[in-house]
Amino acid sequence: MLVIASPGQGAQKPGFLAPWLDIDSVAEYAGSLGEAAGVDIVKHGTVSDADTIRDTAIAQPLLVASSLIVHSVLFGALDVPRPDFYAGHSVGEVAAAGLSGALTETDAMEFVRDRSKAMAEAAAAEKTGMVAIVGGAREDVLAKIEAAGAVPANINGAAQVVAAGSIAQLETLRENPPAKARVIPLQVAGAFHSPYMAQAREALAARVSDYSVRQPQIPVISNADGAVVREGQAFLNSIVTQVAHTVDWLACMRTFEAEGVTGILELAPAGTLTGLVKRDAKALARFDLNTPDQLDAARDFVREHAGQAPKEA
Repeated sequence: MLVIASPGQGAQKPGFLAPWLDIDSVAEYAGSLGEAAGVDIVKHGTVSDADTIRDTAIAQPLLVASSLIVHSVLFGALDVPRPDFYAGHSVGEVAAAGLSGALTETDAMEFVRDRSKAMAEAAAAEKTGMVAIVGGAREDVLAKIEAAGAVPANINGAAQVVAAGSIAQLETLRENPPAKARVIPLQVAGAFHSPYMAQAREALAARVSDYSVRQPQIPVISNADGAVVREGQAFLNSIVTQVAHTVDWLACMRTFEAEGVTGILELAPAGTLTGLVKRDAKALARFDLNTPDQLDAARDFVREHAGQAPKEA
C-alpha cells in the first residue's frame, strides 16, 4: 500500500521547480495555478531567492502548486496505479485535498491563497515565534512546553516537537529546557498552529462555503489525529481547524503502519517527511521525487507499493 505525501512550509528551496517547468505544457499549467492563487509560481519556483520564497504568502501557494505539478507528471503515464492514501504536513494538506479530489485544483489554489494571507496577517498582529525541541522524553517535552505557557504546534516524531508561543514564553522554554533535549529557535514569521492563529482560522471558517467540496476519490490521513478521512467537508473543516491547532505527523505515521502502508513517496521538494518516516516508521520504503530524471524509478516504486488497480490520470 502506498501513501503520497506533500511537504509543508520550510521545505521550499530556490529554483526547485525549474527542471519540472522544462517539461511540455508544465509551465503553462504552473501559470494557471498561479493565476488562481495570485502568485507567480513560475517566477518563484525558478529565479526567486530564499528570502523571497520564505514569505508565507508565497511559500504556501508555491508548495501546493509544486505537489499538483509533480503529481500530474508522475501519473501522466496511464499504466501507473493510484495511491491508497494521500497525506500532507500542514499546508501540504491543502495539496492533499486537491490531489484526492476533495477540492478542485483551482479551489485548492484559491484556498491556499486565502490561508497564507490570513496566517501572515495573524502573525503580524503580535510578535510570536516557534522553536524546535529535539530529543528528550515526549511526556517531559510536552510538560515543559505547557509550563512555559507555549503549545505544541508540530509533533513531527517521537523525538521532535515544535513549540509555538510568545517570545517571552519561548524564552522561558529555552531557559528551562526538557532533560536531554535541545531547544532550537526557528526562523518563522509567527506562532503557526497555535491559538495566536485564531483570527486566521476564523477568517477561513467564514469562507468555507466559497469552495466546492467533493468526496475524495482516495482517502486522506489527517494531521489532526491521524484519522483516515473519506468525507470531503470533514477534511476541509479539519484543514481550517489545523491553522490554529497542533499538526500531529507522528499520528499520521502511526496510521500508515496500522493501515499496512508499505511505501511513502514524497512529492517535490521532497526529503523532510521521508526523513521523519526514516526515524519513526522504519519499515516503510521511501522515495523522494525531486527531479524529472527520477520519474521512471518513481513510477516503478508506485507500481510496487500501490494496492489499487490502475486508473486514468
